[in-house]
Amino acid sequence: MQPTPPPAPVTPAVPAPSGPPRVGLLLPLSGPSAALGQAMLNAAQMALFEQPDSGITLLPRDTQGSPDDAAAAARDVIQQGAQVIIGPLLAAEAEAVKPIAAAANVPVLAFSNSMTVAGGGVFLLGFQPAQEIARVVQYAMSKGHTHFAVLAPDSPYGNLAIDALKAAVGTNASASVVRVATYDPGTTDLTPIVSDFAQNLDCDALLLPEGGTRLRLLAPLLPYDNIDPDTVKYLGTGLWDEPGLGTEPALAGGWYAAPAPAARAQFVGRYQALYGQAPPRLATLPYDAVSLVVTLAHDGGGLSATALTNPNGFAGVDGIFRLLPSGVTQRGLAVLEVGRGEPTVIDPAPTDFRTLGE
Repeated sequence: MQPTPPPAPVTPAVPAPSGPPRVGLLLPLSGPSAALGQAMLNAAQMALFEQPDSGITLLPRDTQGSPDDAAAAARDVIQQGAQVIIGPLLAAEAEAVKPIAAAANVPVLAFSNSMTVAGGGVFLLGFQPAQEIARVVQYAMSKGHTHFAVLAPDSPYGNLAIDALKAAVGTNASASVVRVATYDPGTTDLTPIVSDFAQNLDCDALLLPEGGTRLRLLAPLLPYDNIDPDTVKYLGTGLWDEPGLGTEPALAGGWYAAPAPAARAQFVGRYQALYGQAPPRLATLPYDAVSLVVTLAHDGGGLSATALTNPNGFAGVDGIFRLLPSGVTQRGLAVLEVGRGEPTVIDPAPTDFRTLGE
């Protein structure tokens, strides 16, 4: 990974302990999320395997998916001289770690995407649905779509998606959100919901912030109720970034924003060669986080907030990204079209942040 261009050397935020730089890595290595935690640990270690002269020492600790255990793990790695903490996974864990790390002036690169914990030394590496929606909606508007609707689960994620759609469409005076509808995310029968939503619907783009089995149940109901994908462009979020989505005919031709898949495919191949199985989607996050720390350590700039928030950003497996002072990670995303086979990139991801602005 290389910054573009590299940041100027800065003074580390905390005095570095003697010996190689130490990096705390907080993951759920036991409990319900242990399989994911182990895969993320594998990816972090792979980043070091691929840079054998990094001089970085990883300090993995088990959070058990618990805020209390995450807090104890943070105290432990800080006592062991960690200059940065990578992880934890969940928002509640990050909330527990935040004051401990802040008191020691140790930055945290957390895997959550919950805006409630961003800032104060915590940077969120998780993918931000609002950025994904803004990207695909702006692309849709550039292709002439002006009448947007959204059918979303009545959940924090669904409500965030609705707000993001309104914000994105609000940047174009000639576009509007013509219908917003929500449904109980626990409902087992979506047929009456779609039927009611379709009544007198006049839109040319429809946002569906769902994924997995729920999306596959929802999608075929739409054309049945005359929401024709030939005339209404179906739009998705990063939840659409999953293999085999195009096997559902109604979704073929739909658009969503996500990291360009080419670099990730190479990462997946290397991971499989090392560990004998495919990595989960989130495995790129610890890989890029460790690679970022290695980059900054080699540049001599330390791990201060100034170095971490280099406005020129960095290049990782998931494309270019930069850590903003607010604690949010801004990413350069591609727009992809769902196909019967692999998705197709129809609008490439930017290669530097000059095209995205501040």
